[in-house]
Amino acid sequence: MGRFDLEKRSNKKIIALTSGDPCGIGPEITVRTLADASVSSVCGMLAIGDAYILEQAAVSVGIPDFLKKYGDSIYHVPCAGKIDASSKGKVRDFAGRAAYDCIKASHELCMSGRAAAVSTAPVNKEALRAADVPYIGHTEIYAALTGTDDPLTMFETRGLRIFFLTRHMSLRKAIESITAERVKRYIERCSEALDSIGVRDGELAVAGLNPHCGEHGMFGNEETDIIEPAVSEMRARGFKVCGPVSADSVFHKAYTGQYRAVLSLYHDQGHIAAKTLDFERTVSVTHSMPYLRTSVDHGTAFDIAWKGCASHISMAEAVRVALKYS
Repeated sequence: MGRFDLEKRSNKKIIALTSGDPCGIGPEITVRTLADASVSSVCGMLAIGDAYILEQAAVSVGIPDFLKKYGDSIYHVPCAGKIDASSKGKVRDFAGRAAYDCIKASHELCMSGRAAAVSTAPVNKEALRAADVPYIGHTEIYAALTGTDDPLTMFETRGLRIFFLTRHMSLRKAIESITAERVKRYIERCSEALDSIGVRDGELAVAGLNPHCGEHGMFGNEETDIIEPAVSEMRARGFKVCGPVSADSVFHKAYTGQYRAVLSLYHDQGHIAAKTLDFERTVSVTHSMPYLRTSVDHGTAFDIAWKGCASHISMAEAVRVALKYS
């Protein structure tokens, strides 16, 4: 692994930034974040990626003399391919490998104490597969690198915090996966995660699955048969939890401060709530690992990649959240 200057000369907490898939918008939003004074004024940043691709991205977004200004804030991880007209916005195996190498470097930096946390730019699942990376995405890679069983995902935007009982599976399979044991296990895990980041006031609300929480069995029995008994047992054990709370109101109530977080039962239930509230500032936080990982909650955006127009707001927000909780 090549490198520029690994010693960030700053007494600020350092957040590592992976630059993601180099054929997507990752390099652009990384250099924009590195150059954003509102972020660099509160923390140090170490951008991980091919320094010359990052310089190329800086040119595309109008940041002059990038390596001269920010070279000491780059952890240089060489990329085997070139970013040109034939690769911009395309799935390429070398890009998948480069993205994976950046993730590995961020893990090493965090485990060695060189970085307090990591914020990740988007990767492309097809590119990872083309590079023979045996994992589907960020969470799975970090789980393998850290030896973490089932990392816990939390979304945060504008103070709204959302956990997920199930994630990447069909809706049918997600419903089948809602068991009393799983609900109880996640209530405990979510409570521990909130305590670990200092969010201790208020209750964790468990969202309902069916319309109006099933109306006592009229629209489904999951609430009465599974969720209510699980929540009751956990309350009896001393956990600050309530529910099920109807999904058409629980996220608004949490946003206005009635609950400290919501346990969403399936992927889109929570994603829709967070992204409707603020699409650009929704940040994914990965708990249960030796270090904190935050991420933008958007993809590689191949359709606008390398056109100089990608917004870095989500990346900057991811860094702020990493700083807040690390």
